[in-house]
Amino acid sequence: METNSKKLSDSKAFRFTALVIVSVTMMFGYFFTDVMAPLESLLTADKGSEGGLGMGWTSSEYGWFSGAYGLMNVYLLLLFFGGIILDKFGIRFTGVMSTALMFVGALIKWWSVSTDFGDATVWVPFGGDVQAQVAYAGLGFAIYGVGCEIAGITVSKVIVKWFTGHELALAMGLQVALARVGTAVTMAVSLPLAKAMGGVSAPVALGAACLCIGLIAFLVYNVMDKKEDAAAAAAATEPEDGFKFSDLTLLFGNKGFWYITFLCLTFYAGVFPFLKFATKLMIFKYGVPEETAGMIPAMLPFGTIILTPLFGGYYDKYGKGATLMIMGSVLLTLVHVVFALPVNEWVLAIVMMIVLGVAFGLVPSAMWPSVPKIIPMKLLGTAYALIFYIQNIGLSMVPMWIGSVNDRNTDAQGVINYTESMTIFASFGLVAIVISLLLLFEDKKKGYGLQLPNEKK
Repeated sequence: METNSKKLSDSKAFRFTALVIVSVTMMFGYFFTDVMAPLESLLTADKGSEGGLGMGWTSSEYGWFSGAYGLMNVYLLLLFFGGIILDKFGIRFTGVMSTALMFVGALIKWWSVSTDFGDATVWVPFGGDVQAQVAYAGLGFAIYGVGCEIAGITVSKVIVKWFTGHELALAMGLQVALARVGTAVTMAVSLPLAKAMGGVSAPVALGAACLCIGLIAFLVYNVMDKKEDAAAAAAATEPEDGFKFSDLTLLFGNKGFWYITFLCLTFYAGVFPFLKFATKLMIFKYGVPEETAGMIPAMLPFGTIILTPLFGGYYDKYGKGATLMIMGSVLLTLVHVVFALPVNEWVLAIVMMIVLGVAFGLVPSAMWPSVPKIIPMKLLGTAYALIFYIQNIGLSMVPMWIGSVNDRNTDAQGVINYTESMTIFASFGLVAIVISLLLLFEDKKKGYGLQLPNEKK
């Protein structure tokens, strides 16, 4: 049957316009996620020191604050429910809800770091009694984390919706690349901005303003999404099956899905939590001046800006997705093994950060586009939500673990021995290698097509 209806996604210009809009929203999100990471040296300096910028947090409090990002997602199951909301109520509703939560959480975080609570303390889960400022900053970060993770799965479903049968891995790679721009910029400018503006609240305020723009951008995308749905409905020859709770058995019983889920957990546990401690690592272990230390971790996201779309384009045209994931996991392990060695040359640190950037380009460029090959579209939101949920366990618990490990390995002069913490990160890489090999074997058995190209000829 012929139809005159043409979907917007059939136009390369329209689908890439939709990609840019939602990717900018997530770029601002990634800027805000890591905006405090380069500020660890100020946050943990004695209150009033560092030219009056020291906040007096302990390393454990900083670790708890960093892990607070995932607390609500993990322990209140909000991210999992967010995936069900996405599949049940659609992209437009879920996108606006999640970006609004990001903005509200950012405002709370900005208010907390701008306020002097004196010696007041608050009991927090997994942290005990912490300074009130730390507790309220963590609350804002947790609310923001709910919104950011749900926004992430929403954007992933947006890209699958617009790019299936086209440049799917390239589109996901470009979205990741723009997200890394946000991370790279915050790593490079957060500390200098805080020092120039007289406090850590300045970069946090900038991040909150960007998130407001991101919310507006998603409202613009909603107009395009509504037109895309109308054209798709007009062109459909039979109605598409909707989400049913009974379909969850298809998800939970899929071994390949679980391999990707736990690969995501272990791989990202060796990257994002590491970044939160990397600036201080450069200062204490490699002797990099505090003013420029954040530039070395910033090299990682800058590298992935080019490499993730490049590897994604390769996957679209030539396949080999499982192989790319194995290679990235091997490189991740190598980097952390070297960081654990008693070698303190700053040149080596730069080289390893470049290698980590390659790893960080390889795995995401292949992992995220592989999910739609394993899971049907009607369950995709819930699938991505469950992957992000498990990932958030790592994003929440690992920084707290590393913070306490670093506290335990700090000598009387305040110098940290990073051997134990880097060994933990290397262990995550080893597990990621094993899981990615299991995924390759499962693909050969079930024929998911992970080694096949994404573009339809």
